[in-house]
Amino acid sequence: MQEKKLGGEFSRRRFIQQISLATLAVMGGPLQRLTGQEVADLQDDVLWRFAVASDIHYGQPNTSYREMTQTILKQLNKFHNAFPLSFCVFNGDLIHDDSSFLSQLKNEFMQLGMDWYVTRGNHDMVDGKMWIETFGYPLNHTVQGQQATLILADTSNQKGEYLSPNLDWLKQQLDRSSKSKHVFLFLHIPQAPWTKNSVDTPAFFDLVRRYPNIRAVFHGHEHDQDGIRTEAAVPYIFDAHVGGNWGTPYRGFRVVEILKNNSLVSYMMNPTEKIKIDKWKIYT
Repeated sequence: MQEKKLGGEFSRRRFIQQISLATLAVMGGPLQRLTGQEVADLQDDVLWRFAVASDIHYGQPNTSYREMTQTILKQLNKFHNAFPLSFCVFNGDLIHDDSSFLSQLKNEFMQLGMDWYVTRGNHDMVDGKMWIETFGYPLNHTVQGQQATLILADTSNQKGEYLSPNLDWLKQQLDRSSKSKHVFLFLHIPQAPWTKNSVDTPAFFDLVRRYPNIRAVFHGHEHDQDGIRTEAAVPYIFDAHVGGNWGTPYRGFRVVEILKNNSLVSYMMNPTEKIKIDKWKIYT
């Protein structure tokens, strides 16, 4: 008996095998753990989805950075062909210190079959002028879409320092997005001392609490973090790493799905090897 196809080349079994760390977030409620099977069963209820990937470190010496980048881009396209993605966000550390690699990486991104956006990380040691020349928008940038508002906030500088976002700018963007049903924030550097490489910005969390339409905040930077923390019912979501020479034993990307009832489902996809589905990392 032929196995049911979920989409494109993905069979139900293959889809379930590549899912890990799946969670369901009901607006304003606690996170719930899901199995890969439960995620597969929810696919008929998905309205739209997007992907997040971080820490490519394109150009890092003594790493197979181009091979790792090509792998993730091909897998994103393969996933998109089976389960259409509205967009993908690459959440910082696109390159590794050397600014000459930025345009090369942009050319790699051009093979993607979906819209894509970027944030600056501490290893993206380029100034605002080069950023605009390369990507066509500033370091602090908001995307007002039909489905959601994406706020891409800068948390570093040309020196590679760990910084808080510009809270005045962020408040302006959140005020302008007050009627948006779904607002997603993307910041490379975590803003609470949850991890060893974060900063501590209580004012950021004070601001986030004022906007109930913020559905999730996404962080890169911490290659060994692929779980979710919550603060005032808002999930703060990590997505491991694509490149670099340290972190989780797998290199993957995160998928976020909005269901018909406006619940949010998120899970990691490992493009190269099976992840143990019982390895949950949800922090409260």
